[in-house]
Amino acid sequence: MDVDRLREAYFSSKKHAAAGVDGVTWQHYGGQLEDNLRELHAKVHSGAYRAKPSRRVYIPKPDGRQRPLGIAALEDKILQSAVVSVMNAIYESDFLGFSYGFRPGRGAHDALDALAVGITDRKVNWVLDADIRGFFDTIDHGWLIKFIEHRIADRRVLRLIQKWLRAGVMEQGRRTPTDVGSPQGATVSPLLANICLHYALDLWVRQWRQRSGRGDIIIVRYADDFVLGFQHHLDATRFLRDLHERLARFRLELHLDKTRLLRFGRFAAAQHKEKGISGAPQTFNFLGLTHCCSRSKSGLFLLLRHTMRSRLLAKVREITLELRRRLHEPIVSQGKWLGAVLRGHYAYYGVPTNIEALDVFRSEVTHRWFKSLRRRSQRRRLNWTRMDRLAQQWLPRARIVHPWPQQRFAVRTRDKSPVR
Repeated sequence: MDVDRLREAYFSSKKHAAAGVDGVTWQHYGGQLEDNLRELHAKVHSGAYRAKPSRRVYIPKPDGRQRPLGIAALEDKILQSAVVSVMNAIYESDFLGFSYGFRPGRGAHDALDALAVGITDRKVNWVLDADIRGFFDTIDHGWLIKFIEHRIADRRVLRLIQKWLRAGVMEQGRRTPTDVGSPQGATVSPLLANICLHYALDLWVRQWRQRSGRGDIIIVRYADDFVLGFQHHLDATRFLRDLHERLARFRLELHLDKTRLLRFGRFAAAQHKEKGISGAPQTFNFLGLTHCCSRSKSGLFLLLRHTMRSRLLAKVREITLELRRRLHEPIVSQGKWLGAVLRGHYAYYGVPTNIEALDVFRSEVTHRWFKSLRRRSQRRRLNWTRMDRLAQQWLPRARIVHPWPQQRFAVRTRDKSPVR
């Protein structure tokens, strides 16, 4: 942990990120960068460094609730980023293949690809869609430090992590100590979450699958959100029972409203018909996409994935509010911004079988822009002929930007499935 690594962490941080409780910005800190970094380095190695509490802010969630975030002070961000860069090199050799969240070189679409391939190619008849209740807010500090001690022997690193965990949060001028949990938004929190779940969940799942599973079992985990596929219903029910007990040992619990066991997979529709169950198989959500059982034109099983309705509506509402704020900006400025929003939306949600949802999103954006422009002036009312020209000029057409999961998955893993 030298000055060079701290400097690298400073330049990798976001220049326009919100300031912490001390109000120090990236630009202000960089005014005397070398002196500040040398001072921070000396404080860390002498033990004089003290972590500042995180500034508590709230952001809206798609379901209307508020998600608490902790904004750390800039020096804490720099030091956390430097420590994470070293610890990542250690833990990347330990973490299992079915863990995807917040890892270098892995992303949400890698997890989605692995899940799609597992459901399509393995004998999956049941899906367990699981979520840990308030995971980041309920991480037990004692267990987390024990987990880290398995791989990290340097007591100075352990003390740094303890300082960050105990720094607390500042809200409306009052500091609240934190005895459990790790603030969402802190640079070190994703790695700490992965370490906790690696020992509390991943290693145990691998062992359970090898010792107790009777049929095919797949798992894909992204942070605290994970999905499992089972060939046999008995395996699924036994696993769910044991999972409750396993998490309780580490003072964690499943979110009962978000954890479901449902019939799903290549044979789900036929099994529904055999048992006299009306309606199509149930669907589940994972990483912003709703997964559905369907059939291709040739009659083969097809995993449909489309944008979650709540995510689409939330994004449309966000755009509507932003258009009100930009009401009197030039049309060119509004068009460039909306075009960037649509391209960003396609970059994530542009997966095969989702073209209809992308078209719906573009149509909704067009209508919201039309209504916004008609409010600007009563002298020259905008009609749909002119609006169509504006949409063609500024709003890119919906398009699929991602390949089929099997294609990308085979390239990235060389046909060695990390879901198995």
